[in-house]
Amino acid sequence: MIGVAGCGRMGAPMLAALRRAGFQAQGFDIRPSSDFPGTDHGITDGVAVFSQNLCTLITVVRDISQTEQVLFTDQKLIHAKHLDCVIICSTLSPRYVRDLRARVPDHIALIDAPMSGAQIAAQEARLSFMLGGEPADLDAAQPLFAAMGSHFHRMGPYGSGMQAKVLNNLLAAANTAMTRLVLDWADAAGLDEVALLRLIHTSSGQNWFASNFDQIEFARDGLSEDNTIGILVKDVESALDAAPPGTDTTLPRSVQAAIRSLRPRPSSV
Repeated sequence: MIGVAGCGRMGAPMLAALRRAGFQAQGFDIRPSSDFPGTDHGITDGVAVFSQNLCTLITVVRDISQTEQVLFTDQKLIHAKHLDCVIICSTLSPRYVRDLRARVPDHIALIDAPMSGAQIAAQEARLSFMLGGEPADLDAAQPLFAAMGSHFHRMGPYGSGMQAKVLNNLLAAANTAMTRLVLDWADAAGLDEVALLRLIHTSSGQNWFASNFDQIEFARDGLSEDNTIGILVKDVESALDAAPPGTDTTLPRSVQAAIRSLRPRPSSV
């Protein structure tokens, strides 16, 4: 069985994509199944049920603390009897991810496969995966990635995918902070938001965040510890944890501070 641990904004649609593709897949979340709409979502809060036939575990939890809970402390899924592969899809410190290899039994394959594209891409099964691991392990897992995404970037050995992801997210955080600042300044100047976003999309300021502003579920959010803006603050910290020794971190720290200061932006409609 394929198991998806963490059925939030990203994990739930990823699980749904696997099930649509015909995989025997089940989700686990600490929230009760009654919190999830529908009757055939395949999500349980029972660890014993989830782990019984678990062979491949995909973790899509929020952070290192929740990863520790899933693998080693609360749920202890690393001890599932039939487990032979763990795929880390959460965005975490590359240093932490690399260190997992020494803590996970050798017979269990480890793949780091963080993804990009926001909730809309997960719902439409067109995520971009940044992959690290042994080529044979990546080949074996490719049908799973193909069910959930449309772009697959093999970055190198285990840990390389996470290193690439935090660098990508550092750029995404910078684009988020600057796009929101530009829109605030445009408001003050009396410019129409829709017209400006169209201009940016076809001009030198083009970036993923601005081009998909009306599709990204967190585009107008302010900072909250449990939303994607809060996750971006964490992701910048993950990139900083893997910064080369002696690097000047002034710019990424400024980006992090700008993300942390975001307030909700009202709809233009």
